[in-house]
Amino acid sequence: MNVLLLLLKLSVATVLAASLIEAVVLSWRHARAGGPAYDWKAAGVSVIDFLVREYPLRLLLPLAFFTGAMDWIYQHRLWTLPMDHWSGWVACFLGQEFCYYWYHRAAHRVRWFWCTHAIHHSPNQLNLSAAYRFGWTGRLTGSLLFFFVAPLLGMPPRVILLMLSLNLLYQFWIHATWIPRLGPLEWVLNTPSAHRVHHASNLEYLDSNYGGVLIVFDRLFGTYTAERADVPCRYGLVTPMHTNNLLRIEFTQWQALWRDLRSARSARAVWGYLFKPPGWSPDGAGETTEALRRRAAEPGGAGKLTSAP
Repeated sequence: MNVLLLLLKLSVATVLAASLIEAVVLSWRHARAGGPAYDWKAAGVSVIDFLVREYPLRLLLPLAFFTGAMDWIYQHRLWTLPMDHWSGWVACFLGQEFCYYWYHRAAHRVRWFWCTHAIHHSPNQLNLSAAYRFGWTGRLTGSLLFFFVAPLLGMPPRVILLMLSLNLLYQFWIHATWIPRLGPLEWVLNTPSAHRVHHASNLEYLDSNYGGVLIVFDRLFGTYTAERADVPCRYGLVTPMHTNNLLRIEFTQWQALWRDLRSARSARAVWGYLFKPPGWSPDGAGETTEALRRRAAEPGGAGKLTSAP
């Protein structure tokens, strides 16, 4: 376990180096062939977001509470998995993937969690530097609660947290626009093509492809969308952020939530602003994915989904 944790720490340097190499290559390709210039400022924002989250915030907001709670749940587990056999490790992997799918789906469909996760989707270019822009408030929102069912089912908490770290490390390489579709692997794995769809703000692509390493749960639960050659991905938020002000990127969603909560006139409105999908409003005239698609499909509306904001 200690060896694996050491490898995870060494991976930080590898991730930063790989994203820098990609930046240099993409900038060189732009200089030779044209096309969109690499956004070095946005990449710098991602690096600072990562460094602040991984060092000072890790000390101020340790995982001790959550790991302690998971250890307590594990002591009251329903059964014990055979971790001295390959089947126990496979069960932990699948259990972690299942929990991650529902966490990630909630991060898009529950505004409380979206306020943090939106930061990951704020870059208007998709590249490797976007992979480690996660935001600073994830631990405060309680996102690890989605993984509490794993120790109850006999999965050791440290194994689950390790696999979650490996899950996130796997997802680093899929934040790329230059890797093509991978044939039959698209049926099983979360690939760069599947993740490009996940990061796209086109209405055809919104709220899709939540998997970590696997894409099978998206296929099982109806949230898989394939990348289409006729619909190029447009990255960033539905309402794009055109700023490199780190504090605005980190806290704009929380400020908007606070304004809505202050304007709420009922307990139903408070609940809706906190736990309904982003864009929900009490009068039903909000900006949820469903509302945007409905308006785009109406006569006299956008006419086609790709023209929606």
